[in-house]
Amino acid sequence: MPPRKRLTPTARRAQLLSVGARLFAAHPYADVLMEDVAEKAGVSRALLYRHFPSKHALFAAVYQQAADQLLAETRLDPADSLVEQLIQGMDVHLDFFVANRNAVLAANRVLAGDPVIQTIMTNELDALRARLLAVLPLADEGVRQAVSGVLKSWLVFVQVLCVDWLTHETCTRTQLRDICIGAIIGALRPLLDHDPAPDWPPQGPGAGA
Repeated sequence: MPPRKRLTPTARRAQLLSVGARLFAAHPYADVLMEDVAEKAGVSRALLYRHFPSKHALFAAVYQQAADQLLAETRLDPADSLVEQLIQGMDVHLDFFVANRNAVLAANRVLAGDPVIQTIMTNELDALRARLLAVLPLADEGVRQAVSGVLKSWLVFVQVLCVDWLTHETCTRTQLRDICIGAIIGALRPLLDHDPAPDWPPQGPGAGA
């Protein structure tokens, strides 16, 4: 092993998270060994375990960092139309899912019952729901509660559908994105006074591309 570069504890943790993220993205969860993480990072196993006492702890930290980044990159700018906001948010998440297929499958399949991972997912979905509620034209508290319930169910639907798509790509990525967008627009229309997306679905050749 080459001489270890001295880093501050914060910088070392960030480096280990980066190495862990690359390995969890490239390999199935079961195939990622802490020994490999230490070797790739150029540190001893003892130092790795000082920062992350187990592979589970490392994966949870990697996934929390990813969830924070996805939230930061999902703009939901009120200046954009609802469809534009949904497209931007879906594209950010699909970019991550495709680039980190093994990590996403690990979180949703291998560790599906793990309370730590599930809490990370639930917190991200709750944050996305709050952001969507903030940009929708809601007439009163009753409508808000109804829309909140629809959004909660839709976000779980998107999660399940995207995980299934990563396993068996039964449609194109654009079709997957548009299915998800169409589902929420169709569910919201009966609840809102005004059509939230009068131009949806897109019409004509190349629509939705």
